[in-house]
Amino acid sequence: MYLPKILEDILTHLQDIGAVPIVVGGSVRDSFLGIPCKDYDIEIFEIDSIEIIEDALKKFGSVKLVGKSFGVLTLKVDGYDFDFALPRTELKIGSSHQDFLITTNSKLSFKQAAIRRDFTINAIGYDYFKKEFLDPFDGINDLKNSILRHINDETFIEDSLRVYRAVQFCARFNLNLEEKTFDLCKTIVKNGELEHLPKERVFEEFKKLFLKSQKPSIGLNLLKELDVLVYFPELKSLIDCIQDEEYHPEGDVWIHTLMTVDELSRILKEQNIEDEYRKLYLFYGILCHDFGKPFCTKEINGKITSHKHESLGVEPTISFLEKLTNEKRFIDIVCSLVKNHLIPFQLYLAESSQKAIKRLSLKVNIEDLCIVCLADCLGRDIKDKDKCPKAINWVLQKAKELDIHNEPIKPLIQGRDLIELGFKPSKVFKEILDFAFDLQIEEELGKEDILKSILKNY
Repeated sequence: MYLPKILEDILTHLQDIGAVPIVVGGSVRDSFLGIPCKDYDIEIFEIDSIEIIEDALKKFGSVKLVGKSFGVLTLKVDGYDFDFALPRTELKIGSSHQDFLITTNSKLSFKQAAIRRDFTINAIGYDYFKKEFLDPFDGINDLKNSILRHINDETFIEDSLRVYRAVQFCARFNLNLEEKTFDLCKTIVKNGELEHLPKERVFEEFKKLFLKSQKPSIGLNLLKELDVLVYFPELKSLIDCIQDEEYHPEGDVWIHTLMTVDELSRILKEQNIEDEYRKLYLFYGILCHDFGKPFCTKEINGKITSHKHESLGVEPTISFLEKLTNEKRFIDIVCSLVKNHLIPFQLYLAESSQKAIKRLSLKVNIEDLCIVCLADCLGRDIKDKDKCPKAINWVLQKAKELDIHNEPIKPLIQGRDLIELGFKPSKVFKEILDFAFDLQIEEELGKEDILKSILKNY
């Protein structure tokens, strides 16, 4: 297994003080999958004192103790993140995710320490000095056979977050959830155990699903099969919500939504977008874009319509996102994408003027909206998909010409300009500024002409 030179030096130093360090967890799993790694977890056997380990690590950089009760030390160095932990056992003593009795014990065997882990593929260790893998639960074979299998019936059900972890692992690594593991996950859901999870932990698992999967649809379909959607009625209502066959030959809104998230994943990779925050709100934008359809879908004279679904989708989008995050800015951005997701095509079909593009820039980030709109258009089984980039590029190009593709159009006239004209601050200021802005957009007047109109009218 490849290890960075700095980690080799750290492991050697730990061995020198009598420790037996074993590389564990995701980095070992990812080495078999050929996935580059910057985060390494190391479990340290044969030394019970976290203080001794901390002192040994200090020569390599600033060490932080993040959990004294379960003995975890973190070290960031040379662009790598290292976590060092003592072997431990965990006993569930309550319904909360924090209700565990943690007991550290450096004399545990690797197998005894690994039994608390969730899946066999995450319980593989690597002994750097013996150059051998420790695989007490046959995780290497499960990786080869693309199987996600739990380790222990009793310990697995103690942490309900493992349902969401199963979902994102299957999507990220294209794994099949083993039958008994599937049944245990379904039991956790049926027993209402997911209710006790903090929204922040669930959000993190969704984040991994979206940002680390080529096909997030695999995970979303698994959420459906495991009955997790009972916790997210906004998603569940998309299932069997019919659509017009001319525009959506692929099927119902659920199927369309799955296709759009996969398209977005492809588009983001193609455009080499790396900002995680941005990618995440774009994913939620496309996931929620048709949340309004179940409220307005009708069949009129043999034709299926969903009039005003974009505006009707805002309320269920807020309801859905508030189950996952408290960040108002994030929710507002997603809602702006949902509410406006039809506009780029409408502008293209109407061959709209610059005025409409300028107005749109005040409502939403146009470049972001175009990405969501493109994923929406491509995420269906229509034959003439070449119209999708053509329409989107038309809108985006016009916005770029005006330099408003990534920010709203700036008002030429501001309060200080009115003061320079001799006006005194008052309630009428807003009215004058709105009047000035309308002239700027609708009449396309320059600053001097707008100032003349203000003096004439006020």
